[in-house]
Amino acid sequence: MSPIGIFDSGYGGLTILNSIRQQLPDYDYLYLGDNARAPYGPRSFDVVYGFTRQAVTKLFSMGCNLVILGCNTASAKALRTIQQNDLPRLDPTRRVLGIIRPTAEVIGTLTHTRHVGVLATEGTIKSESYNMEIRKLHPELTVTGVACPFWVPLVEYNEADSPGADYFVKKYLDQLMEQDPLIDAVILGCTHYPLLMAKIQKYIRPGVQVVPQGEYVAQSLKDYLERHPEMEARCSKGATVSFLTTENAARFAQQAQVFLHQPVVATTINLV
Repeated sequence: MSPIGIFDSGYGGLTILNSIRQQLPDYDYLYLGDNARAPYGPRSFDVVYGFTRQAVTKLFSMGCNLVILGCNTASAKALRTIQQNDLPRLDPTRRVLGIIRPTAEVIGTLTHTRHVGVLATEGTIKSESYNMEIRKLHPELTVTGVACPFWVPLVEYNEADSPGADYFVKKYLDQLMEQDPLIDAVILGCTHYPLLMAKIQKYIRPGVQVVPQGEYVAQSLKDYLERHPEMEARCSKGATVSFLTTENAARFAQQAQVFLHQPVVATTINLV
């Protein structure tokens, strides 16, 4: 078994896993959530890097040759250091990929006004990772980011469809559009946010396209495996998925059903 590893600080990466499995159903997958230490957003770069390195090392030890950081905070604060400093030492034949670049690559084709918005956690917004990645690829674009601190709790407490969610969804959408009324494409820069899509579509200004990450990350992974047949051949294909968590396994399984809408069996592990 050599599954594709998908790591997240908690549950949000399950939306990435779901999208990847829809486009690439034949592969084996191993999901690892560091739920005991979530959320990563408020933590420093050094702490997020250390936690993420532990998770990547664990997934490597369990047979993964390819690991996706299905977490915006880990992609923003740890990916580059792991790629440049750790992989050459750990195993230069393995790969770790993030989820910010795929959306940044495609956003230039989705905006006509050349003004785009990013909705994400405070940690991702403060890192300016989306701004830097988008400007690197599309220097002509104007990027405006707004942090949405209440959106993740709404999802994790299964309140995404509740009337109370309307206030907080509308609040941050209005805040974003007030900062730049020319925005015509908005990236959901947090893996929890697709579960709020019905509310977001309800309050977003007409003509503004909402861009969730999952489908673009999945397409990017599909393209990557086609371009790298040597890595593709090292990924086992049994159409299985397994779940690991640093929290209570029963709690993880219950919460994961909110994201996947199917029963989940998880195993508790320790990363330290």
